[in-house]
Amino acid sequence: MDISAAAYVQKVETLVREVAAGQERAVRDAATLLCACLRGDGVIQAFGSGHSEAIAMEIAGRAGGLVPTNRLALRDLVLYGGEPPGLLGSPELERDPSIARRIYELAPVRPQDAFVMISSSGVNGSVVELASIVKERGHKLVALTSVRHSSEMKSRHPTGLKLLDLADVVLDNGAPYGDAVIPLPGGGTFGAVSTITSALLAQMVVAEVVRELLEAGEAPPIYRSANVLGGDEHNRALEARYAGRIRRGG
Repeated sequence: MDISAAAYVQKVETLVREVAAGQERAVRDAATLLCACLRGDGVIQAFGSGHSEAIAMEIAGRAGGLVPTNRLALRDLVLYGGEPPGLLGSPELERDPSIARRIYELAPVRPQDAFVMISSSGVNGSVVELASIVKERGHKLVALTSVRHSSEMKSRHPTGLKLLDLADVVLDNGAPYGDAVIPLPGGGTFGAVSTITSALLAQMVVAEVVRELLEAGEAPPIYRSANVLGGDEHNRALEARYAGRIRRGG
């Protein structure tokens, strides 16, 4: 049994190649959906809880990414909804379906916006309920999840639905049940992979959006790093087009 950094890297390299090749069509479909949103003056709304919030951050508001993006998060209940900060200390919060409508209502969402929702398990109450509300309101929805993990889990939503059941496009991050890939001698595994492959898929979608816009003769609204000369000025000019619709910070 090889337990080492090299063994983990080998597992990751194999999975990255599999995901990149296997999700090529789904990535194009997701990009086409999001391009339609942008062309319709929409904003891409991203949501993930727990570690999946890292992928929402990968989509919304980062250097090299799309400007018309906004991140929804559990902390919005405190930052914008007046709830006490102690609420966020509950480990059950992301499993609670009742918070989803409040998160949606607190967000600067317009009818033309599209959603990207990230959950490797795809079964927690908040993400499934929010996905249900998104579809109820007529938005397009891209789900980034682990099909294998989700298929082996029971939904924690009263309807029995999972995130992938509600999506217009499903991006499969290829993570195994339990996420980790290196077995331990006494049982169990370590070495999670879903963050790596989910970030890969998020960036692949952005690349396809940029390609589609450029091929149509349209200028992609892309952030520059705030840490390069002229970056702040470039970014502020693009953000001004979406005043009141995209949140940064928090």
